[in-house]
Amino acid sequence: MNEEIRTYNLQQSPTDTEICQLLATIIDTHLSGAESKIWHAHPVWFIDGNPIVGYSKQKKGIRLMFWSGADFDEPALNVVGGKFKDASIFFQSPNTISENDMIRWLQKATTIQWDYKNLIKRKGKLEKLK
Repeated sequence: MNEEIRTYNLQQSPTDTEICQLLATIIDTHLSGAESKIWHAHPVWFIDGNPIVGYSKQKKGIRLMFWSGADFDEPALNVVGGKFKDASIFFQSPNTISENDMIRWLQKATTIQWDYKNLIKRKGKLEKLK
């Protein structure tokens, strides 16, 4: 696990640390070849420089966000962004994390991607990657 991400995880409350550690472990295991780092103060994983998945501490719990998740057709990813193609789920307990769901979402994340990497260059216009 990336040391910056481990440090981020350990700075959370005990329950949130457990959630974060579990999420990071599942993502690291099933999103092979991805680069991980702290980006905008939160753990994020990238494929070819494009943000794929990340999580952050918010008032409602730990938010797991997939940048292109709105196109995954996954009812559990029910917090959908308004302007972009992101979708999220909140966790308040590590017991509510389904590894099978996570694996499926991560598989979709590798094949369904919008080009966030070039968003600024395209003046806010998203294009789907093939």
